[in-house]
Amino acid sequence: MTLSLPVDLDVAKMRERLGQGLFAMVAGPEGPENRERIHGAPGPRWTTPDSPVRQVHGDASMFVGGLRALLLQSLHPLAMAGVAEHSDYRGDPWGRLQRTSTFLAVTTFGTAADAQRAVDKVRGIHRRVHGVAPDGRPYRADDPHLLEWVHIAEIDSFLMAYQLYGATPLDQAGRDTYVAETARVAEALGVPNPPRTEAELRQRLRAYRPELHSTESAREAARFLLVTPPLPLLARGPYGLLAAAAVAMLPAWARLPLRLPYFPPVESTAIRLSGRVLVGVLRWALNSQPRPEPV
Repeated sequence: MTLSLPVDLDVAKMRERLGQGLFAMVAGPEGPENRERIHGAPGPRWTTPDSPVRQVHGDASMFVGGLRALLLQSLHPLAMAGVAEHSDYRGDPWGRLQRTSTFLAVTTFGTAADAQRAVDKVRGIHRRVHGVAPDGRPYRADDPHLLEWVHIAEIDSFLMAYQLYGATPLDQAGRDTYVAETARVAEALGVPNPPRTEAELRQRLRAYRPELHSTESAREAARFLLVTPPLPLLARGPYGLLAAAAVAMLPAWARLPLRLPYFPPVESTAIRLSGRVLVGVLRWALNSQPRPEPV
């Protein structure tokens, strides 16, 4: 008894410290205040407490899914041109992560009014993002076709990461419901007819294949995300495992243009096992951070 108590206390402190550090990195300095408002404010939500979208978006597997989504999205030259020319992802990568995670949290867990305000803000930003890609084609961030590509690449990545690394993988009905629930935010952002089943999601992804190819901007973004992210030395090892797990979820046709490796035997064994262990540790740490109950 006397020996186990200090150890238990040390583990609890370590868990809380790690959880606070991860939350600060993902949510930013305003994270605690935003969390209180998002989860604790009274009012109707776009999602229900037992919805698959909350199950997926509230899980630590989102770390892997988010990385995979960014890599996949970069393969559309017009979408990547908008990011390269209008996003300061190199100078402020954590700021971009924090804004994205806050948007997902608000639209998933926040009140309907806050979710709509978040969507309206993003739509306002999209209207100001336009230009000409290096191949000479004009692009607009509010183009419904590009918005759909960003949406389907994102939810395909989140869902795949959850099925591989999530706490309780979804059955077919749950996966279809997840895709249908994410359609609400997609429509609010300007996607006219987003997919509503997993089968429809797969069909849409296949339909975009002819438009996808590598660009110098996409390869630079992949190098930045996977090789040279601004991280302290101690975080580089765990991040490298997350990055390897994200790359392992990409299909072969998406890796070749980005010049990423493809080693199926290693990916299905060592990398997947390492990913499960790491995501489990992240989940354990993040679950130490209490969420306010909605009023």
